[in-house]
Amino acid sequence: MIFFWAFVVGGLICVLGQIMFDVFKLTPAHTLTTLVIIGALLDGFGLYEPLIHFAGAGATVPITSFGNSLVHGAMAEAEKHGIIGVITGIFEVTSAGISAAIIFGVIGAIIFKPKG
Repeated sequence: MIFFWAFVVGGLICVLGQIMFDVFKLTPAHTLTTLVIIGALLDGFGLYEPLIHFAGAGATVPITSFGNSLVHGAMAEAEKHGIIGVITGIFEVTSAGISAAIIFGVIGAIIFKPKG
């Protein structure tokens, strides 16, 4: 059943993003930012962790999970180190994904030629 709920929840998050594109005519940057903020707000209110436990990858793969990670890391480190922990917690939790995006982007730029 976990695969079913992962598919449904992940699909609903994607449908929300598509509605933002089609109905509200938001740009990709606005849609991306809005979904990250929604994930951050849900984690701030303690609602994203139960969603992850319910839907698994359906909640951890979409971009809303990045907002969740930012807030989750900031709050966890703030408890340990105070206000400095807010900044370090954000980087600690998200650094692997950001580093991978940069590394693979550079590798892709080296390997492939742009069209045009």
